[in-house]
Amino acid sequence: MVLMRVLFVRCYLMILSVSLLMMWLIPKGIAAPGASVKTRIDLSHSSSKKFQTLILPYVFSTDSLGVNFGVGGMLKGAFQEQMTMGATAFAGEESQGAGGGVWNYRITATERFYLSAYGFFGYYPDQRAYTGGSLDFTPAGTPLPGSNASSNDQYLEADGASNWFDVKLEYVLPLGRAKQNPLMSYRLKNGLLVSSPTGGGKWDPLSTGVTIAVLRQFNRYQSFDFDSNPIDGSIRALELGLLYDNTDFPVNPSQGNRQYIAYSQDISWLDSDYQWTFLDAEMSQYFSFGESEYASQRIVALNFWTGYSPSWALEYDGQGGRKIIDNAPYNEGATLGGFYRLRGYDQNRFSSQSAIYGTAEYRYTLKYNPVEDINWLRFLHLDWFQLVGFVEAGRVAEHYSATDLLSNVKVDYGFSLRALTAGIVVRADIAHSNEATNAWVMINHPF
Repeated sequence: MVLMRVLFVRCYLMILSVSLLMMWLIPKGIAAPGASVKTRIDLSHSSSKKFQTLILPYVFSTDSLGVNFGVGGMLKGAFQEQMTMGATAFAGEESQGAGGGVWNYRITATERFYLSAYGFFGYYPDQRAYTGGSLDFTPAGTPLPGSNASSNDQYLEADGASNWFDVKLEYVLPLGRAKQNPLMSYRLKNGLLVSSPTGGGKWDPLSTGVTIAVLRQFNRYQSFDFDSNPIDGSIRALELGLLYDNTDFPVNPSQGNRQYIAYSQDISWLDSDYQWTFLDAEMSQYFSFGESEYASQRIVALNFWTGYSPSWALEYDGQGGRKIIDNAPYNEGATLGGFYRLRGYDQNRFSSQSAIYGTAEYRYTLKYNPVEDINWLRFLHLDWFQLVGFVEAGRVAEHYSATDLLSNVKVDYGFSLRALTAGIVVRADIAHSNEATNAWVMINHPF
């Protein structure tokens, strides 16, 4: 039992520290709904503080980045109950990065408008991107880079910068549970909801759940410093989305459902390189099977997502070669692979005009908490550990049709260790596919 406790503690501290980094390395809005329910969480801990702070140093090493040292921190609920601030910075022999942001700041003199602004600026050795089909003509008979039939050897790789910055304005509609108050209050005991749920029953935006409209302006810049021909590119795009969250507790849903639809467009303004449009829709459903002898929760979670770029097209040369034009970037449009979707494949491994994706997770929240009585860890407010098994399937295609999207589907499977700390879910996923076995560390459930 002592050995198990030590392993849990070491594993958790590693997950938490790396999560503080990865939550900024990956732009928000990629593969996750662009809006979120505004929450006030009573953790029911002995501390009388109305806010939570977390500062952790971390060290990580990868084949491409080498050894890096950094520090990250978060401050939640200090100035407004629902607001979070955070920052991180790291450096290694060749790589470096820094970022931060403010989330869910309620704009002064308004009741329902919330503003978030966050970004990250970094330089990395050996950046890899499964793209290139819009740079030059791909010869006839050769799959487009990033397509469903492409090889995982078709990529660009070089040292370079990867910077991003998002500004998001959300409006909580006076409907359902948010009719009187846009801020949802939840009371937890041992990390489990004990107050009234805000959704989970019938599907009716007028009487239950929370509906949020969002306008997001997002910016990306990436460069590849090849010796002979450096490549770089920028996007300056807008997203308009609508979220209906009818779950019992949005941070860790055990029942109910959630839907999000969005329209994104880049009109090639300022230094943006392309014009493109993209439509996507996501649906999630959660089923609770109650507790058992060893579990406080047993949840089956299902998710479906699809996306389509009406502007995406192919241009041909005289020899049958193809070049992609008017396409959403490989890491913003109909893309699969990485932290959120098809975790058994590399980040943004697949991209095309359209995509379809589905997954099922079994989330088993343990009653046993090996760190609950360790005094020096109480500042983390760690409430539970969760074991998760999952399977995923998805496909990108050059046409939005059942014939294309439902054939030769990519599949992976894996497991995850997750924890709830200070009202935030952190996770470490391991997923296997026919191309790789990947480990991912991130903040929040993938859906």
